[in-house]
Amino acid sequence: MPSPASPDIHGSSSWLVPGSRELRMILIGLLLTVLLAALDQTIVATALPTIVGDLNGLEHISWVITAYMISSTITLPIYGKLGDLYGRKTLFLFSAVVFLVGSVLCGVAGSMWQLILFRAVQGIGGGGIFTGATAILADVLAPRDRGRYMGLIGAAFGIASVAGPLLGGFLTDALSWRWVFYVNLPLGALALFFILKFLHLGTPKHATPPRIDYLGIILMVLGSSSLILVSSWGGTVYPWGSPQIRALIALAVVSVALFIAVELRVKEPLIPLGILKDPNVWVCVFMGVGVSAAMMSVGAYLPTFFQMVWGVSATVAGLMILPMTFAQVAATIISGRLISATGNYKLYLVAGPALIILGLFGFSLIDQHTSYLWLSVLMVVICVGIGFTLQNTLLVVQNSVPPRDIGAGTSTTTFIRQLGASLGIAVSGSLFIGNLTAFTQQHSAQMTAQSLNAQQLSSLTPQVLASLPETAQQLIAEAFSTAMPPIFLFSIPAVLLSFVLSFFIRQVPLQK
Repeated sequence: MPSPASPDIHGSSSWLVPGSRELRMILIGLLLTVLLAALDQTIVATALPTIVGDLNGLEHISWVITAYMISSTITLPIYGKLGDLYGRKTLFLFSAVVFLVGSVLCGVAGSMWQLILFRAVQGIGGGGIFTGATAILADVLAPRDRGRYMGLIGAAFGIASVAGPLLGGFLTDALSWRWVFYVNLPLGALALFFILKFLHLGTPKHATPPRIDYLGIILMVLGSSSLILVSSWGGTVYPWGSPQIRALIALAVVSVALFIAVELRVKEPLIPLGILKDPNVWVCVFMGVGVSAAMMSVGAYLPTFFQMVWGVSATVAGLMILPMTFAQVAATIISGRLISATGNYKLYLVAGPALIILGLFGFSLIDQHTSYLWLSVLMVVICVGIGFTLQNTLLVVQNSVPPRDIGAGTSTTTFIRQLGASLGIAVSGSLFIGNLTAFTQQHSAQMTAQSLNAQQLSSLTPQVLASLPETAQQLIAEAFSTAMPPIFLFSIPAVLLSFVLSFFIRQVPLQK
């Protein structure tokens, strides 16, 4: 197998030396850019109430998040393949510029629909940033050295999950919600400077001009968009059995079937299905689905538990999940360094899902009387497992695919992982609402006495909760602490499958 940095692949004769100044400068640029894109998935949440009040668009609030999610997800495989064909530096710079342009447009948006459109533009840039950063690390570092640096990329996501809501709230209160988007500009300009000055990658050379898989792109966009809309709308905007959801599911199934048929025939497939023949690739791709779904469930619903059951503010709830962030960041960095030092990665990929299962089982037993200390222990256990798993599965995929397919392998892993996480969080949400409804039916007399119903519970905000009488607050705490824990139990089978799959990973030496 030729070196991933050989002249005919990426235009460089050797990988960079770990710790070198050039690598440090490149890493600063990559981390800044990834941090911006990751922040944009979390920073907007706390500003949304102010945004919808200013732009008068409460009925379209979900689209501010969904537009970014759809465009960033569907562009992942496109950027990955185009990077393999035409070189990654130009595409990465392009995606960063598109992201910054989208940020400016979001900041000046005068209506809700303008904001939704410009959020989609931001997502187009964000998809290229996520794929490009990890693939560029594969271009400039040997597999044996990637673990310690890929851990830092994972740490950027962990930092964004905590800093995003806090920064979004501060900027909205101190300046304006528009600064939630404007803040990207100075950091983005600094990131572009480091990438332009220090990242030197050539372009791949081809005997004949490569042919782009346009039909595959269209089918992939149709299929993945349908799945994301199903996950976003099912059980919330439309009932799961509604004609709209059934039509979207049918469109997704047909599009995926046709996509597979096309990819098996074209010369330059968008997702080279041949890479899935390697057990290490398909095992790691599908391991990431279960682990991502569990991570999304815990990250989405634990702050809700703190606010609705314990009555704390959104800011305090964000601070209370700090053990999750610190544990995931530490586990990602430490496991990456140990893998780089020893070359042994299977141990972490087996231990990771096992720890997640233990943590999920513990969360399934919590109630309103559970201590914060015990919840912190569970958060640490689960997020150490996530840190051991997610970034390291990507490392194994990059070490297993041919050099010319590193971008496609990276984007395919991230793409399928993100789709799985979206579907997982959707099913969890549907289960949660069903549990709340069942609680109201079982305690109908108490609910009626407090003038509460299932619809009010599903749309309750911390501010409204604080204004209710103490007896109503206690009843709501009981409702949420009864409805939420089964969600975590539901996530266990998906992670259990990841645990079983981990034993099929072959310990292949990482190239030095």
